[in-house]
Amino acid sequence: MIPRTSDSMPSGSLLMLVLFGLVLASAVAVAWSAHWNRQLLNQLYAELSVRDKAQAEWGRLILEQSTWTAHSRIETLASEQLQMRIPEPGEVRMVAP
Repeated sequence: MIPRTSDSMPSGSLLMLVLFGLVLASAVAVAWSAHWNRQLLNQLYAELSVRDKAQAEWGRLILEQSTWTAHSRIETLASEQLQMRIPEPGEVRMVAP
């Protein structure tokens, strides 16, 4: 019969305790990693939404710019508001450099 004292642990207990601690730490790390991944994915979708809105606004601004700078519109404004007209050939004078 082997005498046992109350203050000694079986030899495998320490190894099992360390392994349990490592498994527990690994489980917490996996949960934290999944949570962090979800947060980053949500941020990505939010940024993609902002990008899509900015691209739509850019398209509207380009369309508006092309409308405001159309040659026919500028010619109409020049003739109506500024009373400008195309000069007759006799009114044109050539200036030497």
